Amino acid sequence: MTDDEIDLSDIPELTDVEWDRAIRGKYSRPVKRQLTLRLDADVVEWFKRTAPKYQTAINDALRKHMNEQRRKGQ
Repeated sequence: MTDDEIDLSDIPELTDVEWDRAIRGKYSRPVKRQLTLRLDADVVEWFKRTAPKYQTAINDALRKHMNEQRRKGQ
């Protein structure tokens, strides 16, 4: 089926208010890349103890650092 063949008549148009509330990228996720990374054992153990999803927590910590450095212009 092509786009032109899809019946959109029962889908209401979005209002300007709805578009103003829209959040860009709300459901998109960054592409993940698997790699091997050597971290100090105590760092890994700390993340494992304090975060159920420790790999996500490590990624979040790295992203926060990256964003801070970007704001500083580095």
